Order: sequence, then structure tokens, then C-alpha cells
Amino acid sequence: MSAWRGAAEPSIPAQQQPALVLAYARSRDIDDAMLLRGTGLEGAEVPGTLVAPAQYLQLLGNALRLLDSPDTSFMLGQQLLPGHDGAPSNALVQAPSLREALAILCRWHARLTPLLRPRLETWDGMAALYWVDSHGAPGLRPALVEMHMTAVVALCRWLGGERLPWRFCFNRGAPRHVEQHHVHLGSALRFDCQFDAMLIEDGWLDRPWPRGSAMAAGLALRAAEGEPERPAGLLATLYDYLLERVRAAPALERAAADFGVSPATLKRQLARHGTHFQAELDQVRTHVALWMFHAQGADNEAVARYLGFHDAANFRRSFKRWTGVTPWLLRMGLAG
Repeated sequence: MSAWRGAAEPSIPAQQQPALVLAYARSRDIDDAMLLRGTGLEGAEVPGTLVAPAQYLQLLGNALRLLDSPDTSFMLGQQLLPGHDGAPSNALVQAPSLREALAILCRWHARLTPLLRPRLETWDGMAALYWVDSHGAPGLRPALVEMHMTAVVALCRWLGGERLPWRFCFNRGAPRHVEQHHVHLGSALRFDCQFDAMLIEDGWLDRPWPRGSAMAAGLALRAAEGEPERPAGLLATLYDYLLERVRAAPALERAAADFGVSPATLKRQLARHGTHFQAELDQVRTHVALWMFHAQGADNEAVARYLGFHDAANFRRSFKRWTGVTPWLLRMGLAG
């Protein structure tokens, strides 16, 4: 049975990331009553208090709206990592290389980046860290992506002692104000992609970091393994589940049984997260197709066979329904 946590279940320590948002907004003279409106977080700053992801997302939404500045998500991202979550944060601080840091981030995402789930893929001289939703926040998605990408860039610059040559893909159109992207992320930006990802040549993955210690990181990771596990969000867990079974086109009924709920309950839970089962499956299929186009140079026929479509024409129609573009246009875009 897949373990997961709903967006309404308290799981995030109030004294960690939510406290950073509160402190940043208060430093800009935002009124507490307006900042906390609709969050249910009044009095939540008591040590040991847990905040539901939905409450944290409401707090972030309030802060972004009240501050009304294009740099807010980037400034919050600067403070996000390594965080203050005990052993996983200590391991991240001691990471001896980029590869190790990203592995820690992906393994402990439910504690280090509870709102977005990072996944690492490598192929043919390249590496990509891409982000998928954990708890459902479509309206905040652009800001969350900016926040988390900035967090990784800042962490790598601090631990590695230099700014790494990341390239960035965004599943959105270009914003009206792109200057903050240039300041915090650099100029290698591509918009209107079908995923949110950070790409880098894999030669950077194993360069030793001056601040790192493999021994200290290993000790911290062993300590983290001994601490209670924090289940990931429903959408992050479902993404992993579907990715493992994408060739078999898993059905809602089978997924619900594996998640320990009825199909009706899974439908209701997904609706509360702003999505539905078919949309989540289509997202996974889109990402698999993208990797096959980009990393393997696969054609429509190869991707169609892999994903279980009867023929390439059926796959092309489905792909356009998922993304709004044809596979040919997307391949041309990936080729630059």
C-alpha cells in the first residue's frame, strides 16, 4: 500500500518554512491579520506545532498577494535550503558534491521541499532536476517553481563556491517581468516547455565541493534514516506510482486499491487537490514522452510503442490533447 499524506493533514513544522514566510512578510511591514487570513494559523508559532500543507500554501498565497512584488518568490527561495529539519538538513550542508546534494534533496523531499517533489534524471552527458506538485496548488505553481529553483541555485553556489551553469525550462509562458529570473537564475531560460526543470552537464555532478564531507554527510543520513518517515503528498506519491506503471496504463480502481482507499475516495481527494486521475496520468505520460524525445532521440512510433498506444497516429492525437502541441513541434522546440 502506498503511504501518502493529504494536503489538509498537519505535517510541516510551523517553526520551519512557514516561519520563514512570516518573518519575511513582517520585515516588509505586512499586517499579521491580513497575512494569516484564511490560514487558521493564529497561535501556530508555538514550538512543536504542525501546519497542514494547505495552510502553508494559503500563507504563501497571502504573502505573494500582499507583497505584490516580482522578487518575492525568489527572495523566499534564497532562504529555503538547507532548512532546519534536523538530520536531512545537516546531511545537505555536508554534501560533498552536487550529485550527493541532489540525491539527498530527492530522498528527503517530504521534509526539505514539502510543496514540490524534485526528481533527478541523467542521460548522455546531461542531468535534469525536475519538479512535480505534491499537494495541489495550480494557482501558485509559477511562484513555487521560482522559489524552489532559486533555493537549489543558492544552495549550490554556497556549498560549491561558484555559480553553476544551470539551464532552466518552465511549463508556462514568459512572465511580463523576467528581470528577477535573470538576477537569481541567470539568462539560460526557456519558457513554454511542458515541464519545470533545471538542466546541467553531468560533469558538474561529481566535482568535489570545498565545504563538503562525505563522512559527516553519511553520519547525518544514517541519523535521518532512523527518524520517523514523513509520507509525501498525495500528488507526489501518485506521480511516482504512475511512473513505475506507465507502460501498463494503470486504472483508477487499481490505483485506489493500492492506495488503500475506494475509487470514490481517491476521486474526492484528487478533486480537493485541484486535479483528477486522468490529468495526473497524462502528465506522467507527457514527461515520459519528453524524456524519450530529448534523451533517446526517439520518434513517435517508439514512444507510442513504449506507452502502449496502438499506433503513432493515436499517440500524436493524445499528445496534442495533453500538451496543446504536436510531438513534431515539441521535438523542434527541444532541439532549440
